[in-house]
Amino acid sequence: MLNDFKVYLRDEGKSTNTINSYLINVKGYSKWFSESFDKPFTKLYRENILEFISYLINVKKFKATTVNAKIAALVKFNDFLIENKIQDNIVITKKDYVKVQNEYVSPSTITKNDVEAFRQKILENKSLRDYAIVTLLSYSGMRISEALNIKLEDIDLTAREILIRYGKGKKQRLVIINDKSVHAIKEYLKERSKQSNRDSKYLFISRKSKKVDRTVINRIFNEYSDKITPHTLRHFFCSYALEVNWSTHEVASQVGHSNIHTTMRYTHPSRDKIKRKANLL
Repeated sequence: MLNDFKVYLRDEGKSTNTINSYLINVKGYSKWFSESFDKPFTKLYRENILEFISYLINVKKFKATTVNAKIAALVKFNDFLIENKIQDNIVITKKDYVKVQNEYVSPSTITKNDVEAFRQKILENKSLRDYAIVTLLSYSGMRISEALNIKLEDIDLTAREILIRYGKGKKQRLVIINDKSVHAIKEYLKERSKQSNRDSKYLFISRKSKKVDRTVINRIFNEYSDKITPHTLRHFFCSYALEVNWSTHEVASQVGHSNIHTTMRYTHPSRDKIKRKANLL
């Protein structure tokens, strides 16, 4: 059943990360169900769903955002079951989400100094490829999946533009890059031209593969920082771009936010700023 669900999600155009998250969360529900009732589940029941949510909140003591991620997976799984005529009723919807008070704090948790120190570590210890990837993520706001899928034909270093062909929701957009990114990519291209996989259509390659795998990049981030990830760099870009007077619409267009309210979160002060103000009271 889960394999069919995976195909269903892929046909809907869900990203690899979203698909993996949904599958993990549905497996988690399946495990809870079989352990609770000593039988495998074959369909969803409203009563079981409510017990599961209570278990997540009161026994596992998960945060509301974690609970809601699991609910989102089950909502989609419910749709899948109905479409495949495995059941005919909706037993869970987005109305079951645990309410979360809006946080009026910027999602960015790192500073420009953090980012620059991290970039320098990568420059001094890793390849020019890794330095180019980190620089691009830091100052373009693109997702790691988008960066690793860039093709050579999608780059115009003279115009300082990169075409993202398959962003979230399969939306194309044009990303503007700064001089730091241009210089880092140019230096990497010199190194790339000497590699055996240089005929690959992808920008970022490895000795063994025509496209760098995401797990390789995650390992590098984990090795050199305990707080910087590809996603925190995306948060940093949004926050920093607004600080240097990009408009919210410019940032939204650059990073591919479909809802301007997502971008607006970065206009809020950081936690550190709020803490400093708290000490003035």
